Amino acid sequence: MLLAIDIGNTHIVLGVFDRKHLRGEWRVATQLHKTSDEYGILTQHLLAASKINSKRIAGAIIASVVPPLTPVFHAMTQTYFSKKVITINHALKTGIRILYDQPNEIGADRIVNAAAAYHLFGGPLVIIDFGTATTFCVLSKSGDYLGGAIAPGLMISAEALHTRTAKLAPVELNRPASVIGKNTLSSIQSGLIFGYAGLVDGLVNRIHTELGAKTEVIATGGLCGLLTPECRTITKMRPTLTLEGLMIIYGMNRG
Repeated sequence: MLLAIDIGNTHIVLGVFDRKHLRGEWRVATQLHKTSDEYGILTQHLLAASKINSKRIAGAIIASVVPPLTPVFHAMTQTYFSKKVITINHALKTGIRILYDQPNEIGADRIVNAAAAYHLFGGPLVIIDFGTATTFCVLSKSGDYLGGAIAPGLMISAEALHTRTAKLAPVELNRPASVIGKNTLSSIQSGLIFGYAGLVDGLVNRIHTELGAKTEVIATGGLCGLLTPECRTITKMRPTLTLEGLMIIYGMNRG
């Protein structure tokens, strides 16, 4: 079995694959102060709660956008689970060709999402990851990673609205009944949810204009379930895309 770990700024998502079947998936808070032993014990407990035998973990792969935690999880997986650990970087075999100006600058999560989406759906593609930041990745028909866009995530936008104003309270990110809010709560929710959907559709339409054609648009990330129904340009939702990408890339590089 394979242990796949996606280390994000807000959450760490762990998944266990038995061949190509995702046996379990867990989401925990990203905490910089935890040690490799603490994360190791936590991961073992999560596996045990799902009746997954940790001794069957034969390999591990890590995608991290939090540099201080990368060596922590590398040590954790080697100590507690695996003899073979792969950490995502632009030099690995991925099935795509990265045409970024500085390939080493591209986030590990973007590489993984692009590789997974191209493997599953072919190209051309736009992949949107709704996480701490919202990232847009663009792939050509032949699997060239052309680049993309990065926008502040919905949670960041909501927190900024609260912290940078004197009277606007924090709100739950729920879909309001109408665009025209009848009170402050629904007005904020409208601006956040529907306004963010407009941002997404606007960027995708501009990307399609530059490409000269419309593409499949794949949504993933922790907030994709909330935002996908409000976006007119998204054609498919794949919440487990990053974990699937880790599994695919591990298969290409484990030898």
